[in-house]
Amino acid sequence: MDAHEVNRARVKLALFVADVFASVPRKDQRAKGDCYLRGLMLDGRRKSIQPMAERLPDGNEQNLQQFVNQSTWDPVPVRRRIAQRMVPQVGPDAWAVDDVSFPKDGRMSVAVAHQYCGALGKQANCQVAVSVHAVSDTASCPLQWRLFMPQEWADDPVRRRKTGIPDEIGHREKWRLALDTIDELAGWNLVPPVLVADAGYGQNADFRDGLEHRSIDYVVAIRSDVTVHPHDVMPTAPAWSGNGRKPQPRYRDRPAPVAALAAGHRQAFTGVTWREGSRGPMRSYFLALRVRPAGIKSRRLAQAAAPDPDSWDGVLPEVTLLVEWPDGAEEPTGYWLSNLPADTPVAELVRLAKIRWRIEHDYRELKHGLGLDHFEGRSWTGWHHHVTLVTAAHAFLTEQRLSPKADTADSPSTRPSTLSRTC
Repeated sequence: MDAHEVNRARVKLALFVADVFASVPRKDQRAKGDCYLRGLMLDGRRKSIQPMAERLPDGNEQNLQQFVNQSTWDPVPVRRRIAQRMVPQVGPDAWAVDDVSFPKDGRMSVAVAHQYCGALGKQANCQVAVSVHAVSDTASCPLQWRLFMPQEWADDPVRRRKTGIPDEIGHREKWRLALDTIDELAGWNLVPPVLVADAGYGQNADFRDGLEHRSIDYVVAIRSDVTVHPHDVMPTAPAWSGNGRKPQPRYRDRPAPVAALAAGHRQAFTGVTWREGSRGPMRSYFLALRVRPAGIKSRRLAQAAAPDPDSWDGVLPEVTLLVEWPDGAEEPTGYWLSNLPADTPVAELVRLAKIRWRIEHDYRELKHGLGLDHFEGRSWTGWHHHVTLVTAAHAFLTEQRLSPKADTADSPSTRPSTLSRTC
């Protein structure tokens, strides 16, 4: 946005800030939040504090630095209000789980480590955050974030102390952070209609099992080497000789990789159009099969979930395998597993599998337009404040796109009698 557009939106922004920052106790802090959001939305290559302060007529670098890096306001209630405000407006068809990386120099920025950096496509020095987004084909927004804490940071008291990492924060795998986030959102009375994720999460049997235990429907990507049994193959047990323990039921045929299973059904793929793209209808060929994911982890999880694990019948849970094989391609290009009902139309499975494109749209806007990865501070507090403020700016812009002439949602903090003046 240019300066004229930002000024035109000042009244709406003031109402928005009064609502989502209502939990911030001090009037001057809320005013700085308004100022910071305008800095993020204003045109400019860098969205770190110094250049933003220079672009804003009321910008004060020292005040903004203190507000983001040292101030004690809690970002969680702010994100909670943003999420509760935005979900009804987005009307999500699904929630998307993903992670995003922030390349960094040095080793003192909170949670930075040499790890896979998606932004660079290779191992590099970076921070990584897990995020959950509400997505539809027309809009999307981040709902909550978790900063991934590498093991080396969990075990480093010096760096923890210098960056202000809370004592209760330790190393947790990204898939666990995603489930933690879903649980936190459930505590805010927000639950996903369906959850979608890339293969970094969908490949993980523990993650899928965690969704099952939370009664969450999912459509998640997997790699081509995941092994499955056909749905109609049942485990059997050899006849017992009468000596020793009775044989346990097992699948007697080896499971097949999903790539091999798809190749055996090449003629069964059908054309599906899932949405209108910038260059016309987006169309490809898909196959849906009922399967039972195999592997040691899947077997252990299924046995643990049985009413009586000691007498488990050996039957693995049944899900739908969705495969994409574009016309002219030598092999399939995408695989997904879903626990949606078996009679879910293929077109609906495809639409949900492909809806993850919205999260990439979010990341582009959050990074390139709003400076998500421009933060130059090092502390735990500063990182979470900055990410919350960027999320707020993104939410405000999303509201304007969805209903540019509509009033903002009514709440006690947006009524005229309770509004605070902003900078």
